[in-house]
Amino acid sequence: MDIGIIIAGSAGEGVQTIGALLAAVIQAQGYSVFTWQEFESRIRGGQNSFRLRISEVPKNSPKDWADIFVSMNSGAAAKYLPLLNETGVWVSETPEGGRENITIPFKKIAEENFKKVIYANTIATGAVCGILGIAVNGLCRVIEKTFSNKNKTVVQTNIQAAEKGYISALDACKDQCVWQLPQRADRYYLIPGHEAVSLAAAYAGCRFISAYPMSPSTGIITYLSQKEDDLGVFVEQAEDEIAAINMAIGAGYAGARAMTATSGGGFSLMAEGVSLAGMTETPVVIILAQRPGPATGLPTRTAQGDLLFAINAGHGEFPKLVIAPADPEDAFQKTVRGFNLAEKYQIPVIIISDQFLADAHFSYKEFEFNEIPPELHTPNLDDIDHYKRYRLTPDGVSPRLFPGQSAHLVTADSDEHDEYGHITEDLGGMADQMFMKRLVKMERLKAEINPPEQRGVASAEIVLVGWGTTRGAILESILLLAGENKKVGMIHFTELWPLPDFSFPSGKKYVSVENNATGQLEWLLRAEYGVSMSGHIRKWDGLPITATYIRERVVTYEDERV
Repeated sequence: MDIGIIIAGSAGEGVQTIGALLAAVIQAQGYSVFTWQEFESRIRGGQNSFRLRISEVPKNSPKDWADIFVSMNSGAAAKYLPLLNETGVWVSETPEGGRENITIPFKKIAEENFKKVIYANTIATGAVCGILGIAVNGLCRVIEKTFSNKNKTVVQTNIQAAEKGYISALDACKDQCVWQLPQRADRYYLIPGHEAVSLAAAYAGCRFISAYPMSPSTGIITYLSQKEDDLGVFVEQAEDEIAAINMAIGAGYAGARAMTATSGGGFSLMAEGVSLAGMTETPVVIILAQRPGPATGLPTRTAQGDLLFAINAGHGEFPKLVIAPADPEDAFQKTVRGFNLAEKYQIPVIIISDQFLADAHFSYKEFEFNEIPPELHTPNLDDIDHYKRYRLTPDGVSPRLFPGQSAHLVTADSDEHDEYGHITEDLGGMADQMFMKRLVKMERLKAEINPPEQRGVASAEIVLVGWGTTRGAILESILLLAGENKKVGMIHFTELWPLPDFSFPSGKKYVSVENNATGQLEWLLRAEYGVSMSGHIRKWDGLPITATYIRERVVTYEDERV
């Protein structure tokens, strides 16, 4: 089973509401559901879509084609109808030309029966459930749970609206609707990437986040503010991104594990703060949620355009860690790892996300959250007599105390400093030693970086090389290509700076896969490893890379020997 659904309409027509409610119903039925959405940067108007992928086992990557398409207006029909399979079912709000469709006037039914057009969303959800062959009582149970915080009238009206849509679909479907989704015993967790990041931060011991809202990172501070009492993370909305990172650094200096979250434009403003954390050797975790740029760019779309920016952010030379999770489970583990290494090496850690990871919901049978436990790196006060905050050590890591923790004087200096933290101009002596002290930490950090994930490389003729959130699409494309007797493998990076010691196997044709136009990973690997790609697969239109997109280009690559 592999069913694709597209719900499309203007902002304000409830596309997200329909998609989210439908996902909850499918999850409750015991099926895996993967969802992602793309929407324009506006409150009203435009055309947006919410897409679902239903399967019996998780298929957590986007699908190009739809088997069921629901259009809430004529503009949505014109934009998204080409994505409907030839045998697919099209449900439209009004009669449409072009191809056969089922007409269910959601808004008219809502107004005539319930006097409020808002119930059109629940009617549409009921219609899709009818098309999918989901029992109506399963739909009603989810509605009761979803609207449990409302009064009984609202709950009952939504149930009645869903039943209206359900019956309308059954009457209109006839022999077009071939699906049946009976109740199954399986259960899946459904979680978006940025929720996983937020939970991981709390689990890792984060107690402070300061951020200025900027899509697509806003969901992190929003979620943590809603769960502030439950998770114990103090949330501060700063006046701008400069204040946000400096607050986080201040909290880190005071002894709290701290983080901030932003997108490309906000991270530009944070660059000086990244250097400040590097010089003062203060741990801080920064979430960089990518979107297409430059400037404001496409703020509600996805991209992988900030890799080199993150690696080179901040003036001067100092150690930092850059990681890019592949999915929510990986995001949880990488966020915990980021906090651990930030404190261990007293460095800034940049976790690269994107709009796709932020807003997509992934299904998991089991969600591993304790694979990497939080680690503390606090010195023993009994071992410290004469305290030097920046004491020279063989591994470059100095004992780190917090103000008020003891009688010791704790200093911090953004100027070059001596072991006590006092400004120095001793160029050939202390200044040079401090410079090298920080770089020694970089070498030790590099030794801890995990190598890229490899799949089927030994027997492959072509190896797809990617990073971050392209992993799911790459793995699925390999399965598609294997069905065509093509030997394709994968090398995938999630820990990107410093890069680990790694050798690319010889005798392979390497093809990079990136959600950007300039091949930033390809550039980095050529610079660091001297490896040259035989070809590349790139996408930069603001939409995520799919398995079909990769498969088509691999076939073209083989045919043309690019």
